[in-house]
Amino acid sequence: MLQVPTVSLDTRIKEELEENPALEDPSLMIAEEPKGEYDDLNDTPEDFDGGSKEESIDEFNVDDYLQDDAGNDYSTSYNNSDDDDEKKETPIAIESTFFESLQEQLDLVPLSDQDFIIGKQIIGSLDDDGYLRRPITSMIDDLAFSQNAMVEEEDVLEMLKVIQSFDPPGIAARDLQECLTLQLRRKDAANPIIQKAIMIVENYLDEFTRKHYDKLEKSLGLNSEDLKEIIAEILRLNPKPGDSNQVTTKQLQVIPDFHISNNDSVLILTLNSKNAPELRVSRSYIDMFEHYDKAAQKDKKLKEAVQFVKQKLDSAKWFIDAIKQRQQTLLKTMNAIMQYQYEYLLTGDERKMRPMILKDIADKIDMDISTVSRVANSKYVQTEFGTFLLKSFFSEAIQTESGEEVSNKEVKKILEDCIGNEDKRKPLADEKLTEILKDQGYNIARRTVAKYREQMNIPVARLRKEL
Repeated sequence: MLQVPTVSLDTRIKEELEENPALEDPSLMIAEEPKGEYDDLNDTPEDFDGGSKEESIDEFNVDDYLQDDAGNDYSTSYNNSDDDDEKKETPIAIESTFFESLQEQLDLVPLSDQDFIIGKQIIGSLDDDGYLRRPITSMIDDLAFSQNAMVEEEDVLEMLKVIQSFDPPGIAARDLQECLTLQLRRKDAANPIIQKAIMIVENYLDEFTRKHYDKLEKSLGLNSEDLKEIIAEILRLNPKPGDSNQVTTKQLQVIPDFHISNNDSVLILTLNSKNAPELRVSRSYIDMFEHYDKAAQKDKKLKEAVQFVKQKLDSAKWFIDAIKQRQQTLLKTMNAIMQYQYEYLLTGDERKMRPMILKDIADKIDMDISTVSRVANSKYVQTEFGTFLLKSFFSEAIQTESGEEVSNKEVKKILEDCIGNEDKRKPLADEKLTEILKDQGYNIARRTVAKYREQMNIPVARLRKEL
């Protein structure tokens, strides 16, 4: 239960409610259950089939299934009030998927039956980025075996041109070069900037991607300003046209498990109310036990019925306890993290983040490291400066020249600031960044700087160069 994300908890609870009639959610109850539903449990054993009067079954303690609080409602002592307590419906936009959009465009083109089949085959062969990376010969074979359509390579290439005229521009390209060229050819062909951009993409794409701007200026007879305009035009193109019109189910909505608010420099932690459902054991199922206890005689059929009830009650009690344990573990772990990173969570300044590993929190709350890991890797907290995965608060320690231990997040922040403020015409190499850090008291190796830079998805100096 601990690893179930908040966004999926409702579904998990609904599944349990459907499978176990002994478990109830009071918020879903619209009326009290009719009384006397189980009056037949007081009937004489002659009303039941089979069984011996001498048979006995284990005694059950009904009190085990009664909640401590009035009304048997399950609740928590923590403040779980949340702005989203009011159920709000999120509007869902009805839109076509990437492939449906292409199919709709294909339906509008007057084609022969064979060409239509080829077009559907091409669309179905595109990857999520919108590229056609399957060999033409493989598609010809597929058409022959699955559609019984005998076509030539020229037929497929002709239909490929038709698909490439669809929106979004650049669709059905076989490589990046063709993708960019298709997009540029949709623009104003009389514009000299577009003409030069097409020339660079078709003949100097390798030099462009490696940012060998001097070579481009010399080869094309351009000055820096003209080249800058051309590069800006190319950078406006979409290298993955399939993404621009794709509705994907891989993207899940992030619902924070915790909220941290700042009240006059005092941090207040609350658990998302969705993590604290009001569940209880069904009163009617408890009544079945009471009726059983009052029964003068017990036979086999009654024993089986009560065994079934006991199983459902045990399952309901376990589920309620599991939800409660989940709730307590989440709050205990998050509270320890909040106290450990108090200064950072007050300001949002990564330089104030303390080095923290899983063992630090596990020791503080007296739990296993694996438990803390499950919470950190799957839960989110909403702060006044963003929503973060708890895992992002953990970092290794780096020792400064003064002997103080700081988080590697602090070093990464300094690196990010240095690169952000550098002269893009002369970007800082890793060796220079290492020197800057050493001047500030962070004695780390160049390879460590390179590792941090890569972790932040920042390219090497040569690729950061601009005109």
